[in-house]
Amino acid sequence: MHFLTTLMYFVITLGVLVFVHELGHFLAAKLFRMRVDRFSIGFPPRAFGKLIGETDYCVSWIPIGGYVKIAGMIDESFDTEFLNRPPEPWEFRAKPVWQRMIVICAGVIMNLVLATSIFWGINYVQGSVVRETTTIGYVAEKSAAATAGLQAGDRVLEINGKKISNWDQIYSNVYIESLGNDVTFLVDRKGAAVSLFLSRTAIPEPDQAPLGIVSENTDIVVGTVEPGMPAEKLGLKPNDVLLALNGTPLRMDQKVREAVQASAGKPMEIEWRRNGEVMRGTAIPTSDGRIGITFGARYNGPITRVRYSLLEALPRGIRDIGNVTTLFIQQIWQIITGKTPFSQSVGGPIRIAQMATQTAEMGLLTYLGFMALLSVSLAVLNILPFPALDGGHLAFLVYEAIFRREVPVRIKLGLQRAGFVLLLAFMAFVVYNDLLHF
Repeated sequence: MHFLTTLMYFVITLGVLVFVHELGHFLAAKLFRMRVDRFSIGFPPRAFGKLIGETDYCVSWIPIGGYVKIAGMIDESFDTEFLNRPPEPWEFRAKPVWQRMIVICAGVIMNLVLATSIFWGINYVQGSVVRETTTIGYVAEKSAAATAGLQAGDRVLEINGKKISNWDQIYSNVYIESLGNDVTFLVDRKGAAVSLFLSRTAIPEPDQAPLGIVSENTDIVVGTVEPGMPAEKLGLKPNDVLLALNGTPLRMDQKVREAVQASAGKPMEIEWRRNGEVMRGTAIPTSDGRIGITFGARYNGPITRVRYSLLEALPRGIRDIGNVTTLFIQQIWQIITGKTPFSQSVGGPIRIAQMATQTAEMGLLTYLGFMALLSVSLAVLNILPFPALDGGHLAFLVYEAIFRREVPVRIKLGLQRAGFVLLLAFMAFVVYNDLLHF
């Protein structure tokens, strides 16, 4: 039953994202009066479908995306028969470069529109929460905050002369208001005002490391629980509050991973709280030191909930898309530069299926948020200048626009085929990587 549920959420999630992406290409092609021969979910060979009008709407066997076959375009089907006859007015190759560029980019645009719409709706329905505290509950060792001299119990009063009234203002002032500048904190320490200095060079990027402070009244909370892993067998569930491991109370430094790895293959006592009830049990972490959970910090102190009108929620949704896109691009750069292990940063169909199921169990808004994140990642990956992706097609068109001639068909086909083979190899790797961590 669990397998069927996981499969269902996987099909729904990937189906929606691929459909929306390909719908963008389809609608743009129709807008410029291009003939669409095939609308496919999945890559060839074709599995099943139905011909409606001039278009074959179908599902194909290779589940790594989809494609829209537009007449007069060299695409994933590698069909070149049309090159033996003069261009027809309805063909892709007969249209101006700028129209072809719009058709190629339309899938990415639609994925971003979908993600923006989801974040817009989440902000409208859920609003935002302001944590009404400026008191530090924990300072991580060797962090930027520790370098500045911040201590647990300090109440932040000002940052660079600007008064601070809630926790979120601390991060917005350090990373946005004071961008590019050194930071001076004014804190209340046991009734005395203390000024502390932090050099800009000592402040890590948000995607690389945290500033190193956690607010008071913060719990370590289970995010997702992997099926079949020790945590699930023990009975841990999403939103459980972790209290202690092997009798040692957990602090806000979140060294849960290190503590679990230290008990690899050995019984480990876990204490947690659910709905006010304290629970205990023993689990044996896997040989690689995992119990199958994700976790994070959750503030449980005084809050102020801010509600937005339908119009007010839109710019916040756009801002969320900007933040997610920036972080995703930074993550790709971290992989390229070798700062983040590739195998730990990619997930394939199995991982997507697991995450889709787990987020769905946490609620509709959480699931939709996960879908929005996937939609952004699909958009960013697709626009990369790699053969067989939208970015590869766009690169060919950019070359044509600059040099006033097309990339030779032989070269275009060779790059497309090579790119497709590499995509298949990448798919095989991520599936293998998923199985290793299943």
